[in-house]
Order: sequence, then structure tokens, then C-alpha cells
Amino acid sequence: MIKVILIDDEPLARTVLKEYLLAYPEIEVVQECGDGFEGVKAINQHKPDLIFLDIQMPKINGFEMLELLEDAPSVIFTTAFDEYAIKAFETHAIDYLLKPFGKDRLDKALQKYLSNRVISQPEKTKTLELIEDVAQSPSQSQRVVVRIGGKIKIIPVHEILYFEADDDYVKIHTHEGFFLKNKTMAFFEKVLDSQQYVRVHRSFIIQIQLITRIDPYEKDGHIAVLKTGQKIPVSKTGYPKLKAVLGL
Repeated sequence: MIKVILIDDEPLARTVLKEYLLAYPEIEVVQECGDGFEGVKAINQHKPDLIFLDIQMPKINGFEMLELLEDAPSVIFTTAFDEYAIKAFETHAIDYLLKPFGKDRLDKALQKYLSNRVISQPEKTKTLELIEDVAQSPSQSQRVVVRIGGKIKIIPVHEILYFEADDDYVKIHTHEGFFLKNKTMAFFEKVLDSQQYVRVHRSFIIQIQLITRIDPYEKDGHIAVLKTGQKIPVSKTGYPKLKAVLGL
């Protein structure tokens, strides 16, 4: 049997999709979820072969949900019209169902999946590239979603004091402490507003408004002192960028 999970905040959409899937005896819908929080828990519990994933949901959207999964199953996206998302799907050759869709369109997507059920590395790469692309949209770059044990936390970007490299992760420092995100410093440098955050060191990106002063340190180095008391190293290459943003 092919285990499937439906993740959509609209009960009617899930009902219609489930009825369409009755035509496929090899498919078993093991759970329905009304939001991305439920979706993460259900995927970790059932380890499905395939999920139907809505994009626009409350709490966290479909892309943010995928970011939280360590090993994502195959995905068929379902979405209402969203120009940015659809452009991203087509750019990365990812299959999606545009709501409202009929059984014929669903059949085409399922046949594509059934003809090649193994999740190949290129498919995984395409999905990761899709998530990276969409994360750069204005709506996506205003917050960061992280996992803390079995819980999910949404951090508005303006609450982040600074970012710090930590091996394959990035430490996101806030007044509450730090949280780990499986991204790169280069990713955050690319998506963050350059007028609000600046990369002052290969291992640090800081919120500009929090800087109280910049002190010289050793040879050509400097230290940025934040309002919160933290002292962040500023590299030789980061110093000119910081001066330019501050208008010095």
C-alpha cells in the first residue's frame, strides 16, 4: 500500500481529494491534517510515501512545513492561485495542482508519481531548490520557523538580534535565547533586508539598529557592541560593509 497524508486547512478540499483517491485501491490515506503543525507530527509518525500539501495555511505555510522535515516524502502541492509560488513550481519543474482541480488533473499528477515512485536525488534537490527560491519572496523573509524538540516556533525577523554560524546550522539569537536552523549564513545574507542586517564576519550577521558602538580590536579587527551587551567580532572585510550601511 502507498501511505498518503492530506495536509490542507480546508475540510471540503480534503474531502474532495479523498473521494478522488478512492479510485486508487493501492493508496491508503492514513491521516488528514488541517495545518502544518499537525502535518509535521503526522509525517514523523506515519512516514508516508506521498503527501498532498496545501501552500496557504494558517500558522505555518506548506513551504515552511517542509523546511522542518529531516526527510521529506514525495510531495504533490495543491494551491490557490499564487503568482510567485506557481512561477517557482514551473522554474524547478515541480508538479502542482491549481485549485480548484478536477479528477483528470489529479490523475495526471498521480500517474507521474506512480510511474516513478522512488524519490531520486534530483527530485529531492529540486524540492530543496524550490524551498530556497520561495524563501526569498517578501512574505517568506519576514519570519523564521524553527523546531524545538517536538514544538514549532515562529520567530519574526525583527526580533532576531544576530545570526551565528554553527557547523551545518545557524544559531538565531533572540532575547529568549538562541535557536538552531538548518540553513547557511549565505542563505540568510541573501534573504535578509540589507538595510536591517549586515554580515560583519564570516560567522556573524547582526541587526544594525542594535549597534551602540564599534571598538577597534587587535590589528585590523573591530568589535561591534550591541545594546544587549553582546560583543560581535567585525572582520577586516566586514568593517567596510558595516561602515557603508551606517553611513560612516
